[in-house]
Amino acid sequence: REVPESMEHAAVPAATFERRVVRSGAEHHYLRVRLELPDGGARPNAAQFKQLVVSALRELHGEVGAALPVDVLTYEEKNLSAILRVISSGLVKLWSALTLLGFYQNRRCAFRVLQ
Repeated sequence: REVPESMEHAAVPAATFERRVVRSGAEHHYLRVRLELPDGGARPNAAQFKQLVVSALRELHGEVGAALPVDVLTYEEKNLSAILRVISSGLVKLWSALTLLGFYQNRRCAFRVLQ
């Protein structure tokens, strides 16, 4: 089958993309998270939970990450869920540190960001 000559050399228009970054004016971001401990065992209390968050930040981002101001506003020990407040500039650091944490007291664990 022959292709018409006019279609052989037809120019394909270049795609154009525009990147827009919208920065929130909020000073803080809030994360609702849950710690999953699949093998059960001892559950961290509020102080241990906060220490786990700080150690996750230190493990991934060093002392700069550990110094990030993160507040545990609420913590429910029965279902291991919490609401965390972090300064807006530290949101990505906190989220990544929690996501990549894999152990608590030599037991497998995982943080899930719920909201």
